Amino acid sequence: MFGVESYQGLLDQRGPAGTLAIPARPQLARASQPALKRALDIAGAGSLLLMTLPVFLLLTLLVRMDGGPAFFAHERVGRGGRRFGCLKFRSMVTDSAARLEALLAHDPEARAEWDATRKLRHDPRITWIGRFLRASSLDELPQLINVLRGEMSLVGPRPVIAAELAAHYGAAAEHYLAVRPGITGLWQVSGRSSTSYDTRVALDVRYATNPSLMADLRILLRTPAAVLLRRGAY
Repeated sequence: MFGVESYQGLLDQRGPAGTLAIPARPQLARASQPALKRALDIAGAGSLLLMTLPVFLLLTLLVRMDGGPAFFAHERVGRGGRRFGCLKFRSMVTDSAARLEALLAHDPEARAEWDATRKLRHDPRITWIGRFLRASSLDELPQLINVLRGEMSLVGPRPVIAAELAAHYGAAAEHYLAVRPGITGLWQVSGRSSTSYDTRVALDVRYATNPSLMADLRILLRTPAAVLLRRGAY
């Protein structure tokens, strides 16, 4: 777990290796940016939801084929510490929590991987359609609804659970809590699941301390390529 000072090697003009650099600014946010960013979020999320509606409905039917619900809402921490249900298409079996507990109790390698990244490269809980949804990031399509609700932004830090925030962010948590978490962000275009957790935290700090609509635009433009190349996705 890092304090803010521990990130200085990562938070320079170049950014972490292979990541998108954002010029540093001394202030957390310019006064005019939050309102404009919110307006762009509403317009962008609303337009994308309408354009992807046929895909949205098809995926809903495919996910429900195993008899479980189409959507999964997991509690995340948002701006100012507000808790919200982060929506996704369900990509796991319905008894995923029990399966994870059993796996981690009997597989030391899986336990080490989970503790380091909170993900498993070979996750036995994922369904056949869920593997495609995760690799393509289509499992996150319902988060457009979170954006319209004001719980998330199109671009921001990766939404985390309270336990992750407490265990990994330390003093850097104030930066995470200063902005809305995003559907995409520096983490998503910088290696995703292959990025270490410490680097993810550093990227969140970098984003929150250097707000820029131009940086958001660059991240949005890089996101399709990161998804299509499936860089670090599993």
